[in-house]
Amino acid sequence: MTSFLPTTKEDVHDRGWSRLDVILVTGDSYIDSPHIGVAVIGRVLEDAGYRVGVIAQPDPDTPEDILRLGHPTLFWGVTGGSVDSMVANYTALKKKRRSDDFTPGGVNDRRPDRAVIVYTNLIRRYGRPGVPIVLGGIEASLRRVSHYDFWSDRIRRSILFDAKADILVYGMGEKTITALAAALQNNEDYRPIRGLCFKAGQPPPEALILPDHETVARDADAFRAMFKQFYHNNDPVTGRVLCQRQDTRYLVQNPPPTPHSVAELDAVYALKYTYDQHPFYENQGPVRALETIRFSLATHRGCYGECRFCAIAVHQGRTVQWRSPESLLNEARRLGNHPGFKGVLQDVGGPTANMYGFECARKQRRGACRHRRCLFPEVCEHLPVNHARQMALLKALRRLPGMRRVFVASGLRCDLAMADRRAGQAYVDALAGAHVSGQLKIAPEHTAPEVLALMGKSGRDLLPFRKRFLQASRAAGKRQYLTYYFMAAYPGTTDEHMRQLKSFCRTRLKIAPEQVQIFTPTPSTFAALMYWTEKDPFSHRRLFVEKDPVRKQSQKNQLLPRQNVRPGKQSSRSLRKPPNRPKKRRNPS
Repeated sequence: MTSFLPTTKEDVHDRGWSRLDVILVTGDSYIDSPHIGVAVIGRVLEDAGYRVGVIAQPDPDTPEDILRLGHPTLFWGVTGGSVDSMVANYTALKKKRRSDDFTPGGVNDRRPDRAVIVYTNLIRRYGRPGVPIVLGGIEASLRRVSHYDFWSDRIRRSILFDAKADILVYGMGEKTITALAAALQNNEDYRPIRGLCFKAGQPPPEALILPDHETVARDADAFRAMFKQFYHNNDPVTGRVLCQRQDTRYLVQNPPPTPHSVAELDAVYALKYTYDQHPFYENQGPVRALETIRFSLATHRGCYGECRFCAIAVHQGRTVQWRSPESLLNEARRLGNHPGFKGVLQDVGGPTANMYGFECARKQRRGACRHRRCLFPEVCEHLPVNHARQMALLKALRRLPGMRRVFVASGLRCDLAMADRRAGQAYVDALAGAHVSGQLKIAPEHTAPEVLALMGKSGRDLLPFRKRFLQASRAAGKRQYLTYYFMAAYPGTTDEHMRQLKSFCRTRLKIAPEQVQIFTPTPSTFAALMYWTEKDPFSHRRLFVEKDPVRKQSQKNQLLPRQNVRPGKQSSRSLRKPPNRPKKRRNPS
């Protein structure tokens, strides 16, 4: 039987170990799943022969939790968890969130603000001197250079410096972390390793020098120039070594690691995950996130959509990497042996479900285009859009013994489905016929052309896709709906834009929208840059940016129906068929 990575002294002794090589510290509960970064890194290091332990959500006020596994011989690994801790802890209006899907019992009382900094300081205070502290995960990845921080409303320096850590691993870190562990074990120079950030007294001679932190913190134009250089040098083929002075020292960022091959990614997902929460934490209460990820398959990583509010391009990369059908079928068989499996795969997808199995050959050879995007303003002619591989995969999964249903719950791109002249219609037919549990998620975000342009989305395929999906659902004899996700208070969005969106929803989509979120400026995104500078970073024209919390809520309320329900309890519904029973009026959320 597969066992968890150690998280208690008893676990360590049960393996016959006296010490650990690596101790990983995370802001999430310890869920041993390939969907959870700390579990993946732990399993990858274990597979490479290292003794690895995990400490989840340690108490920052005492040394008891952080020291319960002793001191590692190679390094501490610190992550804030699956979500940036400030995003996890606060709403878009900077109100404290009551719940946390990655905390036992669901109460948001275990993950500290700026968790990476807090945990690193905890280790510095109580840990053994001289043991390196390595940062990783999305919080470290998005904050690795000078960045706009919405919650303090200022430009903060690299988290590597603020946390007083030694090394930072950014992006998808499997290759980087194993190379780093080997270098530390053999007392070799780790500084040339791709995917690393570290501190230096002088800039490397080959480095591209970014504007220094002091300058970008006070000068919006300098920050805009810095961010563009940073963003365009995160391609694994063309990216250069970057260097930025933070104080008297320099931050050095090596180029990203090379993308995983199919075989390499297959190997990561073939490791010995338990697909459960560790009993030590399970006794503290269930973790809601496990309900959605336990019986789901991740088909690929990365996204070439490059929506300007999304951090995936900076963290996972713009190159899509996918797994083989054999790897996914084998994982589905393993899930079938889990005692909790009921014959239903809840999701087969990735950051965008229908990016599986195709990529631009030019990008893979030469790197991503600097002045041309894959999907905006239209799907690039060099992108070989073809949904045939995903369709074949879904069909093979359905045929597995004991498999009752296979759903695609991840959001998908309408423009990709409509651009596929070979298999697009068949793909939508297959989804509507066998892979939708009543509702299919799509994220148009908005419909006003000027807002969509600032988001980096066209929106032109929304209505044609809607028509195609509803026709396919009727042909399959099913009454199914699209769930639309919209955004309020995005940079450049006015009250008039929200009124236009409401009118579009009523007259063209025939819905009363309910999945509406207020924009949150995520670090290291173009949208956060727009929010801070109040300018379009490409045209340099002045933008209206709503920053008043009351008026942000007002933009959201314009779109919500008067008879509102709690978020997540109701999907977008046709206005032609009102509910049978009138509902009590409730204040807009």
